Amino acid sequence: MTPHLSPHLSGISGLSRLSRLVLRPSARAAARHRPGRRRWYGASALAVVLALTGCGTTADRDADRPTRPATATATASATAPLTREQLRVDGRTRGYLLHRPAGGGDGRRPLVVAFHGRGASAAEMREQTRLEEDARARGMLVAYPEGLRAAWGAGTQVTRQRPDVNADVRFAEALIGDLVRTERADPHRVYAVGFSNGGSMALRLAAQRPGLLAGAASVSGQLPSGAAAVRPTGPVPVLIVYGADDPVRPLAGLPRPAPAPAGQEPVTPTVSARASAEAFAKANDAGRPVAEPEKGFDRTVWRPGPAGADVRLVVVHGAGHTWPGSAITPPQGFGATSTALNATRTVLEFFTPAHQ
Repeated sequence: MTPHLSPHLSGISGLSRLSRLVLRPSARAAARHRPGRRRWYGASALAVVLALTGCGTTADRDADRPTRPATATATASATAPLTREQLRVDGRTRGYLLHRPAGGGDGRRPLVVAFHGRGASAAEMREQTRLEEDARARGMLVAYPEGLRAAWGAGTQVTRQRPDVNADVRFAEALIGDLVRTERADPHRVYAVGFSNGGSMALRLAAQRPGLLAGAASVSGQLPSGAAAVRPTGPVPVLIVYGADDPVRPLAGLPRPAPAPAGQEPVTPTVSARASAEAFAKANDAGRPVAEPEKGFDRTVWRPGPAGADVRLVVVHGAGHTWPGSAITPPQGFGATSTALNATRTVLEFFTPAHQ
């Protein structure tokens, strides 16, 4: 696979942890396979994924109002640590994985929404990042939504494959609103993170809906540019983690992407990782950047402005188009995975510092 032919395919080999998902016995409707979805799993993991991806739906109560279909999984899984859920938005059923922390009492809980990369899935994002391992100790809900045709509308340019460029923004808003109502998510502690195309999606949400998020983080994803440009509209804390040697989405940006394979959604052009951070720093009215070199990576911090929102850019030495600290072997042509930084821990510590 040539990286420039499919720059956000995030195929991940091996989903051993996925095979340990807990589903309640009453989730009997979850045995149907949705055709046409590309998977790169081994046979045993695939069997679990097939069990998770099927859910029956009820008749539309109101096509314009996000609703949960009355499925066995959605109604009988309140105590399961990880479940496959569905939400009806814009007349379409959208899916996501939901991790619930154990216990948590009756109080509001922080929520992290994690967007997978292009060509990947919610299950792969979960395995790649292992967000739950650190989120569990922080009492955080983690939602892994599924993109349409395994991708996100991170840019604002209309394409033949994506005529409604705002559909994923509305899905994210509806998902957050639903989890605030049904899972006691704290509306003041909602965070978005993503990898690659999903990282750009997290940045788009932060740029266009700054009041919706308490923070956003992108790993290997930049702000879209050109006809697809996204520009920050208000203050929000933002962290960008990037590989210095990314061969797929270079650190300097991708102003003229190579054509996507026939029938696939065009690749979105982007500005550099530095320019992405600077755009948010400007919207935050943040202070001058301060360089903080560390062993294995360089960190640049724009100190909080009047709104209290800071921006950080972490460039990881020798890292490719990968999630630093991940145990997953990246696809050929994506470059190396650095162990100098644990991106998951870095992201969650940015969202919820120790003093909170």
